[in-house]
Amino acid sequence: MARAGLTPQRVTIAGAELADEVGLDKVTMSQVARRLGVKDASLYAHVRNLEDLRGRIALLAADEKTIRIAEATSGRAGKDALVAFADAWREYAHKHPGRYAATQTRIRIDPDLAAAAAGPRRAVELTYGMLRGYGLTEPDLTDAVRLLRSTFHGFVALEAAGGFAHERSPQQSWDRTLDALHTLLEHWPPSREGDSA
Repeated sequence: MARAGLTPQRVTIAGAELADEVGLDKVTMSQVARRLGVKDASLYAHVRNLEDLRGRIALLAADEKTIRIAEATSGRAGKDALVAFADAWREYAHKHPGRYAATQTRIRIDPDLAAAAAGPRRAVELTYGMLRGYGLTEPDLTDAVRLLRSTFHGFVALEAAGGFAHERSPQQSWDRTLDALHTLLEHWPPSREGDSA
């Protein structure tokens, strides 16, 4: 029987908070149960197992990150939208490292939960919408989405790992990276012959 007051959402939030504190890969069901003041067995009325919990954390994080990006980019276009998008992405990764990791890790997610989650779909819409402002169409849109994700994730992952030891501040490099991305997106190279979506 489910413990009164526990819900899948409460368990997910507790897991997400723990992931931000100790790292997603270090979260255990026992730690989450202790955080909630319940026995381990009580959690299994709300989440199936650790993988299910991690999938729920990933969906929660996708929703949160997408909301922040949508708010940041609202009413903006071109470079303003790109910078707001990127800054919101990076800020979320800094503030919620465990949750962010869940959005970048291959996790098996319950298909019904995934189908009901708006975050991942909305993230795709926001990204493609911003890039259409640069006049891109397929297959260039998909290539540009992959470039942005690789750049943003690579930067924040290296930053989190202490990989930028040079005296020049990471913020200065981030700003120049966004300048360079904007220039590239404005002058996107033509598709190669035979390219298709």
